[in-house]
Amino acid sequence: MTNRDALVAACDRELAPERFKDYTVNGLQVEGRDRVARVMSGVTACQALVDEAVAWQADLVLVHHGYFWKNEPVAITGMKRRRLRALLAHDISLLAYHLPLDAHAGLGNNAELGRRLDFAVDGCADGELGEGLVWLGTPPEGLDARGLAQHVGQRLAREPQLVEAPGGGEIRRVAWCTGGAQDMITAAREAGADAFISGEISERTTHLARELGIHYLAAGHHATERYGVQALGEWLAGQFDIEHRFVDIDNPA
Repeated sequence: MTNRDALVAACDRELAPERFKDYTVNGLQVEGRDRVARVMSGVTACQALVDEAVAWQADLVLVHHGYFWKNEPVAITGMKRRRLRALLAHDISLLAYHLPLDAHAGLGNNAELGRRLDFAVDGCADGELGEGLVWLGTPPEGLDARGLAQHVGQRLAREPQLVEAPGGGEIRRVAWCTGGAQDMITAAREAGADAFISGEISERTTHLARELGIHYLAAGHHATERYGVQALGEWLAGQFDIEHRFVDIDNPA
């Protein structure tokens, strides 16, 4: 068991949320009991995850997608009320990190995705490792666009949507950014990538990929962001006398 504020402070030191211009609150979003023995992690603080935390008697819920997003309605009604009521009624804290958890050089979503896909990381297109969001690297040898899509599908247990650019050949440089990062495809191409992987796809993404001449893979918002919060939870379990459990609430998006 450990002190809640000490655990939150350790996360803040490690992830340095003050370095990021985000559109949500990073850090402690809901304050529960001051002692923490059990931490449950998940991608999104949905009602299903909160219910799992209550059933497991968790003291703190750790997520990538929390509450209180910029421009959302401020009234605490309906779904928001039900979620918050469940946390408060059971004295459970909610700790959330968005962009800082995407970018972290060791525990972040991009770092973890690259590791699972066997990419050799060589930097970011938009800043230093640990701050940039568009990661760059080298994929396993001998993969063309369809081979890369098959590789991603096998590793993530989810078939990606593939948009092939004109031409073919081996992919020598790949860029990736987890989640809803489809509009970073231009930055990926400008950085010299032959293929770009993100979570979501928009209608315009297909045309951008074809006209920019870069293969594009939409590997799933949820599927690409399952790993950072797991890594952070496991890191916390190594730093403090706590029990950590990750719960994967199925999401096809």
